[in-house]
Amino acid sequence: MKSITIYTTPVCPYCVRAKSLLQRHGLPYQEIDVAGDPEKRAWLIQVTGRRTVPQIFIGDHLIGGCDDLHAADKSGELRRLLQENSAEPC
Repeated sequence: MKSITIYTTPVCPYCVRAKSLLQRHGLPYQEIDVAGDPEKRAWLIQVTGRRTVPQIFIGDHLIGGCDDLHAADKSGELRRLLQENSAEPC
C-alpha cells in the first residue's frame, strides 16, 4: 500500500475529520504539523497551490483537502490510489 501523508494544524476541524476517516479504515498515515513552521507552510502552498489544511498525499499524488478525501473514499478512488503500482493488497 502506498504511504499517506497529511499536512495539518492542531485546531483544524477538517484535519480532524480527514484523520478520522483514515483511522476508521485502519489506514496508517504520517501527520506533518505545519503550524508554526513558515518554511514548511510555504513549501506546501507552492506544491499544492492552496493555503488551507489538511492537504493529503497518497505517495506523491495530491488528493487535496478533507472534502476531496471524502469524495475519493465515496467514489472508490481512494482504494484505487492506495493499490496503484503497489505490490501489497489494500
